[in-house]
Amino acid sequence: MPRNPKDILNTVKKKTGKSVTEKDIQKLASGVKPSTVQDEAQLRQLIKQVSQLVGIDVAEETVKEIVHAVKSSKLDGGNLQQMMNLIMKR
Repeated sequence: MPRNPKDILNTVKKKTGKSVTEKDIQKLASGVKPSTVQDEAQLRQLIKQVSQLVGIDVAEETVKEIVHAVKSSKLDGGNLQQMMNLIMKR
């Protein structure tokens, strides 16, 4: 599992062939608030944004699984890396 931002960027590149920069991640993360993971519509939007950023289509069933996992695990809303790890496992 990636341990730092460079690891997650390398994992994204290895799995998708798409380079994602720290700036891309920071731009996306700047809009994430703790309330984002509490509101399903906002969480779904974030999943969509992350999936577009990494170039992975996420099926509705997978979105439901991610939403459930995020809500049940109480992920830190400010930790975008955790969200990306969940998506990359799919």
